[in-house]
Amino acid sequence: MLDRVSEHESVRKMHDEMQGAGVTSVVERFEAQGVRCTFCEQGTTCQLCSMGPCRITKRADRGACGIDANGMVMRNMVHRANLGLAAYAFHAREVAKTLKATALGKTPFQIRDRAKLDVLARALSVEVGSQGYEAATADAMLAALYQDSADESAVVASFAPETRKKVWRDLGIFPGGPISELVDSTARAMTNIDGDYVSLAKTALRLGVASCYGALVPLEIAQDALFGTPTPHEAYVDLGILDPDYVNILPNGHEPFVGMALIEAARSEDVQRRAREAGAKGLRIVGSIETGQEIMQRTPCDDVFVGLTGNWLNQEFVLATGAVDVFAMDMNCSLPSLAPIAEKYGATLVAVSRLVGVPGVEKRIVYDPDKVREQALEIIDLAIENFKRREANRVARNLKRTKILTGFSTEAVLGALGGTLEPLLDLIKKGDIRGVVALVSCTSLKGGGQDTMTVAVAKELIRRNFLVLSAGCGNAACQVAGLNSLEAQELAGDSLKAVCRALGIPPVLSFGTCTDTGRLALLVGAVADALGVDTAALPVAVTAPEYMEQKAVIDAFSAVALGLYTHVSPVPPVTGAPDVVNLLTRDVEGLTGGKLAVETDPVAAVDGIERHINGKRQALGI
Repeated sequence: MLDRVSEHESVRKMHDEMQGAGVTSVVERFEAQGVRCTFCEQGTTCQLCSMGPCRITKRADRGACGIDANGMVMRNMVHRANLGLAAYAFHAREVAKTLKATALGKTPFQIRDRAKLDVLARALSVEVGSQGYEAATADAMLAALYQDSADESAVVASFAPETRKKVWRDLGIFPGGPISELVDSTARAMTNIDGDYVSLAKTALRLGVASCYGALVPLEIAQDALFGTPTPHEAYVDLGILDPDYVNILPNGHEPFVGMALIEAARSEDVQRRAREAGAKGLRIVGSIETGQEIMQRTPCDDVFVGLTGNWLNQEFVLATGAVDVFAMDMNCSLPSLAPIAEKYGATLVAVSRLVGVPGVEKRIVYDPDKVREQALEIIDLAIENFKRREANRVARNLKRTKILTGFSTEAVLGALGGTLEPLLDLIKKGDIRGVVALVSCTSLKGGGQDTMTVAVAKELIRRNFLVLSAGCGNAACQVAGLNSLEAQELAGDSLKAVCRALGIPPVLSFGTCTDTGRLALLVGAVADALGVDTAALPVAVTAPEYMEQKAVIDAFSAVALGLYTHVSPVPPVTGAPDVVNLLTRDVEGLTGGKLAVETDPVAAVDGIERHINGKRQALGI
């Protein structure tokens, strides 16, 4: 049983409301699973072929096909990495299509950061300023996703550090286009094709490089071009941003397209007038999980866009507030359990991606860049009609709301430092900042309540004077816990506190979503170039204190391929294969410079990060 459902008061309050109403949530379902299968937890089970399911035991040390524990465990990890890369590649493809439709004047969007578009165009060998180069850049981005795996990816070659490219070539893990790599690795991980754990591990690292530099970097650069590069600004988070007196539409998932179109449409006086005529004070767009994070990074809060409710574990509790009119679900992280909860608490669910299939949800308005203006208005109509049916006496009020600073990016960090990395490097060299840790995480109930491990790790890091850059659902964990606020300076160690006060920044900087793994990689590369060293030599680390799903797996392989110490919790399903454990936690360091560190205690996890960073500082003579 969980000692504490969530780190956050508002979620605990809504969990109590759901329990009182006899409605089950992710908490009850998680606990109902009881003790997990030992073979599954160790990764030593396989269901790929009709001779299975197989498991590795003392009596049967190989599956029916002949694969051993190491091959089985690593092959299972490749399957997870494939799923993570597929999701990122889908998102990147949608961005490219949206960019082209925008270039042709078919969307309500515009090119807000032409400098970013030009960066992408040059990387894709498109002549900047030539006739129709905006659309040509989108076409080239799409083509790069499919570049043959036998060839080196032009995008990876453009954006990755030179020192890393040599490492990857020497290891044979320099990838082609992400989608071509996905085809190869999926075929490789079938029954009786590749059962060698070393070969499969190299495949996972190759997928990590393809994901980070081949999908995520161009994805975020193109989204910056479309919606603007994040800059620091105040914003609001937690369930208290939901005002039940307004029509509330929550874009939920990982893609910002429908959400951005909804904001554009909601700024219309006609829309606001119709909401008031329905009895509301107005109509608002409220961010949910990564879609909300993408929007909030770029869009200041006002009376139309009001901020972010939280991460993926929040969504049932968000619906239970009774203040949601439309929950618009794009391509990632909408729970299969939502329909009965939405019905009970008076919300309308709408699938806005062709990938989404939530049982009991029939309304689909599948995102089409050419039609998104009209689609946004259709969603708004549904929300206004829903508000008319809403039962005011079943609405939760007086929930917590927290003010934070968000919108940090490489450009924003440089801007805060006067346009150069030198001030940051000087602070690291002097030890005022002991090192930089990227917190890129999901959230999970495995090992504790929602966000408890993440918040504990983040607090311990800043207490020891490590600057934290947060992304993904772990970013929302830190935001709702107040760690991205100026008030959190008081939780930092003395030297980090002084730095944060001087720069006017929190000790945990909001770097966006899980797709911003690419943005973080670019920053790490820039720091390495400024110091004249390889990324593996830097006093930096990565932590995923509550990794959960398959995107986190591919992100971890990206970090290890980049040469970074990567802490993960809970324990991944690899412990049944000693050689795989040794490879991932020790031997791979001699190949890429990076490794996985598994630790479920927050203080011990930070102890390991500190030892690693102190070793890098000593090697650099700082």
